[in-house]
Amino acid sequence: MAERLPRGQLLAYGLPGLPLAVLGLPLYVYLPGFYAEEVGLGLTLTGALLLIARIWDMVTDPVVGSLGDRLHLPLGRRRGLMLLGAPLLLIAATALFLPPADAGGGHLLLWSLLIYLGWTLVTLPYTAWGAELSDDYDERSRITGIREGAVVLGTLVAALLPPLLGRDEPGQALAVLTTFLWLAVPLTVGLALWRVPEPVTSGEPIPWREGLTLLRGNRPFFRLLLAYAANGTANALPATLFLLFVEHIIQRPDWTGTLLGLYFVAGIAGLPLWLALARRWGKHRTWAASMLWAAAIFATVPLLGAGDLVAFSLIVVLSGLSLGVDMALPASIQADVVDEDTAAGGGGRAGLFFGLWGMATKLALALAVGIAFPLLDLAGFDGPAGEGLLALALLYGGLPVIIKITAVALVWDFPVDRTRQHQLQGSIHHETDPSTPGHPGSDPGGLDPRPDPASGRL
Repeated sequence: MAERLPRGQLLAYGLPGLPLAVLGLPLYVYLPGFYAEEVGLGLTLTGALLLIARIWDMVTDPVVGSLGDRLHLPLGRRRGLMLLGAPLLLIAATALFLPPADAGGGHLLLWSLLIYLGWTLVTLPYTAWGAELSDDYDERSRITGIREGAVVLGTLVAALLPPLLGRDEPGQALAVLTTFLWLAVPLTVGLALWRVPEPVTSGEPIPWREGLTLLRGNRPFFRLLLAYAANGTANALPATLFLLFVEHIIQRPDWTGTLLGLYFVAGIAGLPLWLALARRWGKHRTWAASMLWAAAIFATVPLLGAGDLVAFSLIVVLSGLSLGVDMALPASIQADVVDEDTAAGGGGRAGLFFGLWGMATKLALALAVGIAFPLLDLAGFDGPAGEGLLALALLYGGLPVIIKITAVALVWDFPVDRTRQHQLQGSIHHETDPSTPGHPGSDPGGLDPRPDPASGRL
């Protein structure tokens, strides 16, 4: 499978990322305030019910991922699950975003649980499918790049479409985005299922107990997962505090939408350049470079003050250049790490690995909120009174720099590089005779695809 995916198939695979990203904004931005105020559930009940739903969302990720590895469905284990999940996603979105007049807490909880389940049933096999579309080191980045580029574009659409249509209120925005989802999900998912094949995987997943033992021994995976969660937390901190920073430090809340638009457009524009660098430098070094770039830009944020709109806009654009690659390259490296498991005898378990990956993503978002707001409160933050602004600036642009540098240290010398990935693929596909010197399955002087604890190599 080392050949490049045809452009038509590549585009067809990437397009579902757009409506799946459109779904995220209403769930995290519009829905809480809508149910608390317009539906009338109040902040406490709404927050508690959505917390239950988000915990459920985290738990279902590895469960659905692992089950998807083992199912045998007519369209394939990845495409089949997506076909099952898409109708549930749309039905749940409609019930949740357009509630009846007598909707209460039970309605919110039930349909929140179902929309998260539907979302997991679509997104997890979708990402695992992308990891299996190619076994080539660089082609995997091309595949994740088109998908994550569509995700960034979808986030931009979700942010801009309601105000462009004059539907700014949360209830109005939810209605607009529901209509968009009903148009875009069947079209893009249907096109992907029709145009993009599902490759035959390397064997069946091994029994649960053996699989758990093998997973615990996959040290590159846990190293990557830790780096990804750290970087995700570093990204989520400024995302969580963005509105506060623009309103109370830059003091230009009227520019919020424009600044967000600049950020996402820069993320799409910068992606091709970073992917080209990844072909030259390798994926882990390029990802590390993008994190260092973002850290250097963000280090200047605490120097800003009221009226520094031009300087902040420049920071938004320059840091936004690393947005797309920050999503695409880690997912591509994750596909290489799954090869470690497959070569060691795990079978095709991309679903399980991306399920754990999904948990790390959601944990990073939760950590950002759990870190930012208590620390702001401890610092006595009171934006209108001008109190605690330095704490806000340091949490927005200082703490993320420290966390990103930690993530860089974890991936700078990451062991699954281009050479290692080619060795793993040689082992998986038995490209040479096992008795040949230097083959991954040959004598102790060969290249064993499994990590050697005694070597100290991760």
